[in-house]
Amino acid sequence: MGNWETRLREWQNLDVPEGWRAEITPAGVTLTPPVDNGHSRIAASVHRTLVRSVPEDRAILQKLGVSIRSASRLYVPDLVVVPHHELLSRPDNVPVPAEAAELVVEIVSQGNARTDRVEKLWAYAQAPVPLYLLIDRYAEPKPSVTLFSDPVDGHYRRSEQVSFGEEIRLPAPFDLVLATAAF
Repeated sequence: MGNWETRLREWQNLDVPEGWRAEITPAGVTLTPPVDNGHSRIAASVHRTLVRSVPEDRAILQKLGVSIRSASRLYVPDLVVVPHHELLSRPDNVPVPAEAAELVVEIVSQGNARTDRVEKLWAYAQAPVPLYLLIDRYAEPKPSVTLFSDPVDGHYRRSEQVSFGEEIRLPAPFDLVLATAAF
């Protein structure tokens, strides 16, 4: 059995404390503590906006395991949009392949900034996930939201960035404007 299968089995068998997340990273299986109130508030705001626009045959989920087998990674994004059939066709505790995700949203926390900005950006492009929305509360010179799109050959060819307080448009199949003033 390969290294990926071993790590995946370890992840599936973990007894993760309530509110924590387990992910497979280059360092192995890692645990992330519960998020703070600001992080939760942003996730709730984005979730509310997505619910208004996402077609009925899609699921908007928090804490869904998303695997990137080619990169030996498994992440648990803050939000992910996948077709319902991807969930119905899998047993519990079997992650969804990242290439099935239509949108992945990560909200940067101080302790994981590099992971979200660099490692996950690379891994989601490898999958490829068509849209990666990075909400960075700790960006310099000011907090920002970046939408990465058009993944080709393991990197995103396009990105659009706005500062908190501005709006950003998510293209089809979402066709929505995300207001960031509440962030």
